[in-house]
Amino acid sequence: MKRRTFRLHLLAASFTLALLVSSGLARTTEVGTPMCELIEADWIERGENADFSLEYANQLIGRGYKLAERLRGLSAPESRLGPSVAELRRLEARLTDTASTAEDRRGIYLDVRRALRQIAFCNPLLDFDKILFIKRHDSVGVFHMCDQYYGCNARPGGGLFVLADPFGENPQLTNVLENSVVERGRLKGDNLTTGAFLSPELSYDGKTILFAYTQAKAYEKYRGKEAYEWGPEISYHIFKVNADGSGLVQLTDGDSDDFDPCFLPNGRIVFITERRGGYLRCGRHCPVYTMYSMEPDGSDIICISFHETHEWHPSVDNDGMLVYTRWDYVDRDTNIAHHLWTSFPDGRSPRSFHGNYPLRRETRPWMEMSIRAIPGSHRYVAATGSHHGNAFGSLIMIDPRLEDDRAMSQLTRLTPDTPFPEAEAKPIRDYMRYGTPWPLSEDDYLCVYDFEAKNRGIYWIDRFGNRELLYRDPSISALSPIPLRPRRRPPVVPSGTVQTARDIEKAGGKVPQETITIVNVYDSDFQWPQGSKVAALRIIQALPKTTAPPNQPRIGIANQTNARAVLGTVPIESDGSAYFEAPVGKAIYFQALDERGMAIQSMRSATYVHPGEQMTCLGCHEQKHRTSKQPTARPLALLRGPSKIQPDVDGSNPFNYVRLVQPALDRNCVGCHTSEKAIDLAGIVEGNNGWTRSYNNLAEKYGFYFHVGNGSINTGVHGGSRTIPGEFGAKASGLLEYMDEQHYGVKLSEEDFHRLTLWLDCNSEFYGSYENTVAQANGQIVLPTLD
Repeated sequence: MKRRTFRLHLLAASFTLALLVSSGLARTTEVGTPMCELIEADWIERGENADFSLEYANQLIGRGYKLAERLRGLSAPESRLGPSVAELRRLEARLTDTASTAEDRRGIYLDVRRALRQIAFCNPLLDFDKILFIKRHDSVGVFHMCDQYYGCNARPGGGLFVLADPFGENPQLTNVLENSVVERGRLKGDNLTTGAFLSPELSYDGKTILFAYTQAKAYEKYRGKEAYEWGPEISYHIFKVNADGSGLVQLTDGDSDDFDPCFLPNGRIVFITERRGGYLRCGRHCPVYTMYSMEPDGSDIICISFHETHEWHPSVDNDGMLVYTRWDYVDRDTNIAHHLWTSFPDGRSPRSFHGNYPLRRETRPWMEMSIRAIPGSHRYVAATGSHHGNAFGSLIMIDPRLEDDRAMSQLTRLTPDTPFPEAEAKPIRDYMRYGTPWPLSEDDYLCVYDFEAKNRGIYWIDRFGNRELLYRDPSISALSPIPLRPRRRPPVVPSGTVQTARDIEKAGGKVPQETITIVNVYDSDFQWPQGSKVAALRIIQALPKTTAPPNQPRIGIANQTNARAVLGTVPIESDGSAYFEAPVGKAIYFQALDERGMAIQSMRSATYVHPGEQMTCLGCHEQKHRTSKQPTARPLALLRGPSKIQPDVDGSNPFNYVRLVQPALDRNCVGCHTSEKAIDLAGIVEGNNGWTRSYNNLAEKYGFYFHVGNGSINTGVHGGSRTIPGEFGAKASGLLEYMDEQHYGVKLSEEDFHRLTLWLDCNSEFYGSYENTVAQANGQIVLPTLD
């Protein structure tokens, strides 16, 4: 009944507000009166939950005193703060009246709330008079972290708005685009009134706004049901407009969704797009979207992330670095790693300093979204989204300078009233309350919130439990509040690649040889097996999935695994260093090999190199929070030119079990196994997956593989989130014990031994491409169509 009462209050205020906002008669509208009703309804909701008790009022008064003391430390003016604190003292004296009626308690409670609000708005950090935001409905279609940003799942409605005087008694609402018409692009002449909006961004000088917009034509056809259609009238595109609504232009167009624009300090714009191609590996028709960049006029669009699956919400931190969310599930659980990543603004050197390798997925948020740097701090704020949900949940602060215990050591809960959806609480929808935080300090934030996770309003909150409503439209969510004012421009980090038109011109059209340097492979945050000697580094490419449904085709015995290609090996010097020519524009990972070419350790993530880039790694999972081992001399690998990657045996690139493994079985095993009626290792194609008989009989029981799926982190040797050195691939497989003379005197040549161990080190896969599986099963070379 209490929730119902609150919603009746909202309805009473929403009718007036809807008339004011939707009439279209005025570009700027006063919303003070209906907002007062909504603010009081918000207070009443919280008060009813505590039965308006005097004890609860007393707790609020104590919180008000602490807030006032904190604000005095920020030099809040006593002329404003003092009267409100005095009002709290007067109200505190009234709490001793134990004979008060229910109506009296309600009145005292509301008076305490009013005084608290007045104290909160004395905050010197609330020194702006306008807030930019959008209105939008939650996405329709499949309820999932990826699907929420496809234009085919957009519900029409909303717009781009500015709330003026948000901390005063009579705020005004401005529809920025009400009188705007697109001046350039396919939608020239359109006024953008019938579609849906997403991801606003404000320039550092506070004068220019970027946003994504879709005409949302899929909604007309499907009415909120599952829709997998793309096209110019369906997908999101990026637009630019001046803060006063003038100069509206379309920057991107086409079939791909383009969204999440972000101004770089050098003037370019980073955004998220599906332009690279590929699909996620674990379900449905879900195109991958990753980071690209362009000039401010929409020209010179380039790929800056060659990751093989999704990325979200790029922003720039205080040091000028890109911060974003990346989904990382190479050879591991689909649901455990979509957390904070950083890179240089040109996309080079993507690194994870937090959250990528949990011990258990239940011990921390499953996802961190809307990550932004906190002003004057090295910390970040984020919303704890869910894998099977949207980008809302609880709010946290991330401290990447603390050592990651692979659980919660780097996190501080900012809104402990709301658990992490999916990780800690279900149904997921019920806990998608907070979102799109904008940090003002480590203590103060703008964000959106709704207890019922429906039409969220804009709030100021602090980390001590205070929360004040600034604006709400009960008919649609408000999202992405941004103070409309100039802000500090982070430093411009010089480009280390040659890929933009500007950089190519500056380099005279000459692109330096791309290289990768590893200073010392033994510099690690784990213990190498005793006596380990790393002789070489194997470079493997994780291929983007080019077919939409999961496990179609089933690449191998492991669930939802990557197709891959072995690019080859390079030497490791005696001091652990390596220096080699790098493949460009490919998602790659590394394996440390012993002297027989068997993997000791393997990455379960990926990196990539851009045109003209020279990448350097200190080690293999080097210590991120302690000083790395400093070489006493120049690394040996740097005393020579870069090594060229040496290709491996036939069947390794493109990867093909029939070409790689079957010849070794035919030469060494099939004859004896046939005569002795042992395990059938013939190369006959059979079964639903199109694999050979030998693969069907070997892979599951004798191979080594990591499953990729929901919950696979908990599947023992086939799970986890990091490789255990020396307990991986061929060294940990059931097949190894049958590969020497102890098994009926078998004597494998070095090449055949290598073929089998290479297969085992590569997740015991069968196919090396997502297309033309019949040809692959027949031993034909099939090159991937997207790499």
